[in-house]
Amino acid sequence: MTKTEIVVVGAGYSGVAATKMLSKKLKKQDVHITLIDRHSYQTMMTELHEVAGGRVEPEAIQYDLQRLFCKRKNVSVITDEVVNVDKDKKVVTTRGGSFSFDYLVLGMGGEPNDFGTPGVKENGFTLWSMEDAIKLRHHIERTVAIAALEPDADKRKAMLTFVVCGSGFTGIEMVGELIDWKDRLAADNKISPDEINLLVVEAAPTILNMLDRNDAAKAEKYLVKKKVQILKDTPIVEVAENHIKLKSGEEIATNTLIWTAGVKANSDAEEFGMEKARANRLIANEYMQAKGFEDKNIYVVGDLVYFEEADKENRPTPQIVQAAEQTGHCAAKNIIADVAGGEKEAFKGKYDGFMVSIGSKYAVACVFNKIHMSGFFAMLMKHIINLRYFFDVRSGYYMFEYIMHEFFRIKDERNIFRGHTSRNSNVLWSVPLRIFYGSVWLVESMKKVVGNGSVLKPGTWFGEGSWFTDTVVFPFPWLQQTAEATSGASGAAEATSGASGAVVEAATAAVPDPTFGLSYAYGETPMTVFKSMPDWFASIMKFMMPNQEVALFMQKFMTIVEICIALAIIVGLFTWLANAATIVLVFMFCLSGMFYWVNIWFLFVAFALMNGSGRAFGLDKWVIPWIQRTLGKWWYGDIKARYGH
Repeated sequence: MTKTEIVVVGAGYSGVAATKMLSKKLKKQDVHITLIDRHSYQTMMTELHEVAGGRVEPEAIQYDLQRLFCKRKNVSVITDEVVNVDKDKKVVTTRGGSFSFDYLVLGMGGEPNDFGTPGVKENGFTLWSMEDAIKLRHHIERTVAIAALEPDADKRKAMLTFVVCGSGFTGIEMVGELIDWKDRLAADNKISPDEINLLVVEAAPTILNMLDRNDAAKAEKYLVKKKVQILKDTPIVEVAENHIKLKSGEEIATNTLIWTAGVKANSDAEEFGMEKARANRLIANEYMQAKGFEDKNIYVVGDLVYFEEADKENRPTPQIVQAAEQTGHCAAKNIIADVAGGEKEAFKGKYDGFMVSIGSKYAVACVFNKIHMSGFFAMLMKHIINLRYFFDVRSGYYMFEYIMHEFFRIKDERNIFRGHTSRNSNVLWSVPLRIFYGSVWLVESMKKVVGNGSVLKPGTWFGEGSWFTDTVVFPFPWLQQTAEATSGASGAAEATSGASGAVVEAATAAVPDPTFGLSYAYGETPMTVFKSMPDWFASIMKFMMPNQEVALFMQKFMTIVEICIALAIIVGLFTWLANAATIVLVFMFCLSGMFYWVNIWFLFVAFALMNGSGRAFGLDKWVIPWIQRTLGKWWYGDIKARYGH
């Protein structure tokens, strides 16, 4: 039987979504999927403004395709550029080869639409690819640096005036990054931030037209508060090297025009000979099949597709992430129905709301089309939605990387927590604490080994008082020997009951009541965190240690574990895991009624030492990078700039 070949062109949101679903649902079928993109990575397009605005580095929003599909044996990743689609012979031709297909999914995305405005291509900057973002970032840095040394006031002002054309999500998010960045740009070049002027120029009479009007008003108010000049109902008719011309005839001097005014279908698709609609988008039916080529099993998804949704006043699918993923899933479902059997499903867009960030600390959002929020919670919701994307594509690696880049590796307090989570500290100063903390655990665990013996005489270890004897040390009721279980003790117990009772009573009277305190005070009896075990924890312990034999093994085993943890902390080996283990042990000791409040500092020291303390004068400096390289290569293979046939 011939293997079914599926080719997906474009590794954007729609292409990745389609490939993931096809791979998962058809893994038991004789199917092979080829994913072709000109880059070896997926770009998180919604966060390009963060790179362009100097908030994060490019790698923060680049997701290597092999990392995303490393364990999908039915998927091949190809880094190449498609030059032709032969619809009759069902062959996709790239610069480096050709691929036959039984099913084809075109998800090549879009590109900026300048609407024929003179000078945009030559003198403007767009923001629709990683290359665009990096080029714009370098231009802004270079322009401010030159302006700082420019003596001519007019030239200097033009250089320090940054204009964003278009008030959609991309444009407003870009100007939001410039709001955050201008203080750093000014400080690095020894100028005043007030010299940097930000403008938004919009041809329509309102901004952020995909948002609820109240949400858009909040965004506009925030922009005005941050001294952004907003020109509405003001089309740009020409872009020159050092100015822009408005429809009114007015000219604004600027060396930087960022064009975010529109999107059209990828121009490469013009050569494919398929029916087009507005902005060159390829027309598809309700199953996402290319119009006129339904019998060829050609599907169109993402920003490339033009499909009018009947339940949305016959408006075409919006060029947003939600629509891209949903069209990708629709095409995948219908291919699966063909291959594995089943009914095709018509596309039905479900858009759960919109949100726009304005810099790193402020956003406006409408979630589930009814919950409106702004500020911190809107920004938090955006991060949650981005994190959910990594869950959808099953990439824990990039979820972790996103968290690190957005919350911990940020400079200049440019995150939702205003820098409180992102200060770069020198772990060198935690080395003495790490050695001391590990030594405390080592001393306490060695007491359980030595018992009543002498530390300097190993021959006396493991005797009376040690955890390595046949005496259970855990104060759990079900493990304590009863009088009946003691050999020949019952009679003696009765004979001495009066005397022993008197001794216990006297001893009890002599011991003062425990006193709460976080440090030991002379003459006080320290208080345990829990006087007795909670019932639920007792049931767990009883399950883990149902009898004395298991308990004796556990107390020996725990002692060895504590020694290993102590040594690991001292030498800085696996310090994150070792300190996390001490936290677990402290909680267990607390719940067992075996831990005092005066030692509760154990917990907080352990949390502090989890911040990479083993990387300074510790083995983690060499061991952890080696493990990361070795495991990464084993799991993902060799990560490359280009993936071939």
